[in-house]
Amino acid sequence: MDAPDTVLRQSAETVYADQLKRLAAEDDGPRPAGWALTPRAVRRFIVGDEDLGIAAKFVGDDALVDRCIVSLMGRQGLMLVGEPGTAKSLLSELLAAAISGRSTAVIQGSAGIIEDHLRYGWNYAMLLANGPSVDAMVPSPVLTAMQDGHLVRIEEITRCAPEVQDVLISLMSEKTMTVPELGTDYEVRAKPGFNVIATANLRDRGVHDMSSALKRRFNFETVLPIADPAFEKALVAQQVAERMAEHPQAAAPSDDVLTMLVTVFRDLRHGKLEDGTAVAAPKAVMSTAESVNIAHAATLDATYLDAGAVGGRHIARQLQGVVFKDDPEDARKLASYVDLVARDRARKSPEWKDFYEAASRSLKAK
Repeated sequence: MDAPDTVLRQSAETVYADQLKRLAAEDDGPRPAGWALTPRAVRRFIVGDEDLGIAAKFVGDDALVDRCIVSLMGRQGLMLVGEPGTAKSLLSELLAAAISGRSTAVIQGSAGIIEDHLRYGWNYAMLLANGPSVDAMVPSPVLTAMQDGHLVRIEEITRCAPEVQDVLISLMSEKTMTVPELGTDYEVRAKPGFNVIATANLRDRGVHDMSSALKRRFNFETVLPIADPAFEKALVAQQVAERMAEHPQAAAPSDDVLTMLVTVFRDLRHGKLEDGTAVAAPKAVMSTAESVNIAHAATLDATYLDAGAVGGRHIARQLQGVVFKDDPEDARKLASYVDLVARDRARKSPEWKDFYEAASRSLKAK
């Protein structure tokens, strides 16, 4: 296994190995067959436990986390849907790490996924030399999860073709995969602990919609953007601190700068200000994940290019990379927001003034 400082990102079970060990040591309640931790310990791992020094990793609706855990104890799979950037994949990974002790059994949905990626393939050199055999099989993450009794994650399932999606229908109903090449009686039956967590973006509706039959195999849970701005700001600060750990010379964004950043994102995300005043909302995804990216980039900008603290101008410089992704009209909407909203706030706040002046210069240069 690679050391933590030799890769850009470790799996959740590696990053939080100490926490999972502490939870397991305190974990003496009933647990479903095949689970590494009890449902209560899984919940504590995700939403946090102050007594054990475990911070919350998914900041949002605790009741949603409870429903997800209950779903995975049953026979149906778990489908997490929502806007891009609402931490569906993070929640999926955390659930798999706590329940199965591994989160790396993943299939990334795309147009290139074929049925073999959900079932099995073959080592063709061995197949040609000796014919079909168990040794010549190349199991998919789904088949491995069935054999070993753990969770498998399917990201962006609606980006897979319908005929590929439908492979899951019988697998999730019968919990059995047949391998006709090895004879009519050869089959793999899932061990306790097997289940499927899938994710889908609401903006991908119409790419490859799921059939009604497949939808019935899942419990659907919608992951919404964080409702509380204080929670959102805390999450952004936490994520930026984690990302900047390898840059010890960097100064963290101030509370006022983070407040401004979160406010900009929430205004543009909802298409209205806190007092209810309507503003033009861009088509671009103004998610919490994107605000983390902006804060991270702004901190790098301030540290390495300006050699100073993060200010509103650094946020303004990086914001365009998010807003100008989908629709040219979004540039006009951002310019309107800067001219009408940011200019007014600039009269009362140095952070907003810094933001307004930098954003105005940049937008005029476009």
